[in-house]
Amino acid sequence: MRSHQELYASPSDSILAQESSRSFLQRVYGWMTGGLALTGVTALAVASQPQWVMMARGLMWPIVIGQLLLVIAFSSLAHKVSTAVAAAMFLTYSFTTGLLFSFLFYVYTQQSIAAAFFVTSGAFAALSIYGLVTKRNLSAMGTFFFMGLIGLVIAGAVNIFLQSSMLSFVSACAGVLVFSGLTAWHTQQLKTMHAESGYASAGTLAIRGALTLYLDFINLFVSLLRFFGQRRD
Repeated sequence: MRSHQELYASPSDSILAQESSRSFLQRVYGWMTGGLALTGVTALAVASQPQWVMMARGLMWPIVIGQLLLVIAFSSLAHKVSTAVAAAMFLTYSFTTGLLFSFLFYVYTQQSIAAAFFVTSGAFAALSIYGLVTKRNLSAMGTFFFMGLIGLVIAGAVNIFLQSSMLSFVSACAGVLVFSGLTAWHTQQLKTMHAESGYASAGTLAIRGALTLYLDFINLFVSLLRFFGQRRD
């Protein structure tokens, strides 16, 4: 049964809601695109200087741990912090990811990296559109793929010790499926996030959504690169 508000909502209210949702999504994808651009520029700049790559490599574990703590802090405090603080946290994460990605240019050929990026961009766009337009509730699928994500984390931790090429290949294949599913689910969730917002500002909420999609894009890219990327000799 429809609520009292839904029954008596005016056409102007509906138009305003649609415009608000459209504006919110534009900000989400704008921030995500900005974060990806910062990551790419940072990776290229660092990769062009071997001494910078060596420095970043020496700081790899502190960077990874710092990123993990940053995501945890952002997820916990995003509904309280200002847009400026949220932006600083998101851009810091994007920058440090670029430092880590500078290693990729010494492991894979530039053609493989470019191919993986364009395939990821096309797949991400298609999955995002599906998540936005589908009438199907993707919550059950999202829960399934989230469990798959936990499995990938465990497999990755185990493979640090096993160093199994087969397990790495299987994880890459599974990663493509998992992050494809999460992309569609998270995109659909954006509309719910906006409608039920309890955040300090719409700007902060948009950055929270941008970080979620940014992580989906980055992990899908890495999975595809591991799947078909050509390593340097």
